[in-house]
Amino acid sequence: MQILRPFINGQFVDSTTTKFTPAYNPSTGEVTHQVPSCTAAEVEAAVAAAAAAYPAWSATPVMKRVQVLYRLRDLLDQHMDELTHLVAEEHGKVWDEALGDVLKAKEGTELAISAPLQLLGENMMDTSTGYDTVLSRVPLGVFLGIAPFNFPAMIPMGWMAPACIASGNTMVLKAASPTPRTALRIAELYKQAGLPDGVLNVITCGRNEVTTLLNHPQVKGVTFVGSTKVGKIVYSTAAETGKRVQALCEAKNHALVLEDAQINRSAAGIVNAAFGCAGERCMALPVVVAQESIADELVAAILEQLATKKIGPGYDKTSHMGPVYSPEHRDYVNQRIQAAIDEGAQLILDGRNPSVPGHENGFYVGPTVFDHVQPGMDVGESEIFGPVLCIKRVKDFEEGLAIMNASPFANGSVIFTQSGYYARQFAARTHGGMVGVNVGIPVPVGYFPFAGHKDSFFGDLHCLGRDAFRFFTESRVVTTTWFDETEGKKKSTSTWDGTI
Repeated sequence: MQILRPFINGQFVDSTTTKFTPAYNPSTGEVTHQVPSCTAAEVEAAVAAAAAAYPAWSATPVMKRVQVLYRLRDLLDQHMDELTHLVAEEHGKVWDEALGDVLKAKEGTELAISAPLQLLGENMMDTSTGYDTVLSRVPLGVFLGIAPFNFPAMIPMGWMAPACIASGNTMVLKAASPTPRTALRIAELYKQAGLPDGVLNVITCGRNEVTTLLNHPQVKGVTFVGSTKVGKIVYSTAAETGKRVQALCEAKNHALVLEDAQINRSAAGIVNAAFGCAGERCMALPVVVAQESIADELVAAILEQLATKKIGPGYDKTSHMGPVYSPEHRDYVNQRIQAAIDEGAQLILDGRNPSVPGHENGFYVGPTVFDHVQPGMDVGESEIFGPVLCIKRVKDFEEGLAIMNASPFANGSVIFTQSGYYARQFAARTHGGMVGVNVGIPVPVGYFPFAGHKDSFFGDLHCLGRDAFRFFTESRVVTTTWFDETEGKKKSTSTWDGTI
């Protein structure tokens, strides 16, 4: 069994820790690696390496910094199958989902390549007579990235590292202990692409070491993806020491299906959004608010489509849905299903203990559907992060919108309708930060921000889009004037007298 090693100052190093956590192949249930919980000294070494690399890297012209990312983009293409298999193996995503994970890391890299445009400043001559003012965007120093388990490529190596590095900062990335191998492999590709040692460091560690990082005086900012409970702690702890923070947290996204919606297309969008990645994504669609007049037809269409889905190992290209990531999470999802039954939700499709021949020890939960979920039922209010879909029935648009907006979360929201009027009303009045009109997973391309709100996000600047470059830089405004060297008197920089 392989013991993983953190990547510090451009090298894989042996950890001296005595604490390890198992990393699984969730498709088979086998433990494949032991993941170290880096010691305080090793965490400090990662910060020190990033801090030491910062002066030279921040002084490197942005055009030269993005050359590294150009080469990395090519390496991602060359290693696409390898990285896709790695994501499928360590997380359990099916092949197309794992490929999408890696492609999103590539998309974030391509966004960062646009840094020379994104970091353009502003200037004005003669802000006062003889005075010129220039605004520049400058890097801050060392950033901490805290990545979740569910997107091993996209989040750490698409959302976090590229824009941070392209902006002239350095990073200590805490990879998720259940799924760290993809980030470690891409860090190795960064080095192959020519990234100087120390600019990107990848570690795995426990809560105490993370707290040390959040309070570390050399860490200037924190980007986090995870639960709302932990996100609030990260946000408050880091902000208390003057760090800038973006904390992307959990969700309970809803879709409103009106009676004029195209039923089969809507059902297909719902099935893909609710059960893709086994429901382990913050833009999953775990709740459908269906207009009563078409609810029975919609539920029948959803069940019909789910009957054709094959559950199996992630790296089997014939699988439609893979396992959840750990045995503990499988047990947790099963417990939440039982709790929903106990609180009165009507179970119409039970995904517990599915049959997956040849992979009986994998961590599988099949598609699960509850109907007639009432307001106040926990299954329809709090995040499960598994393949569980809830159907809430409403009489009309207004009742459905009110139910959706009552949620404390506001990552995404969706409407299925053929009515331009209701689509426009929904887009204007929903609380969701990312809105879909007949689009089940309204995640925008990387040139737009990933824009959650309410208890789904804490901070001022989102990840991706222009927000990413603003988050990873600060503005510097310089005002200058010049004097006549011979007379020692202030002289206007303007010599034009108006004559043409």
